[in-house]
Amino acid sequence: MLIRIRWSKYRADDMPGLQSTALAIASLLAPSALMAFTIGIWSLAANLHWTGDFFIPTGLFSHWESWLFTAAVMVLLAWLLNRYAASDQYYSK
Repeated sequence: MLIRIRWSKYRADDMPGLQSTALAIASLLAPSALMAFTIGIWSLAANLHWTGDFFIPTGLFSHWESWLFTAAVMVLLAWLLNRYAASDQYYSK
């Protein structure tokens, strides 16, 4: 007996190449944004002397603002890529 579970109405084969690539990149950006947010909070806590020294002592990425800005940009890009990947999915059939 063979049981098939269909998670959605559309298969991955139905999705064009650029949309599946956009979806793959968006799925990698979400955890990366979480890591950048965590590092930004750690840098902020190090500046407030709540934790030990931050692991990047000098440079652009030694500031918590750059980490939180990077996290925000990653979340925005992931959101836009998810919207792009789902744009023709509901209207093409």
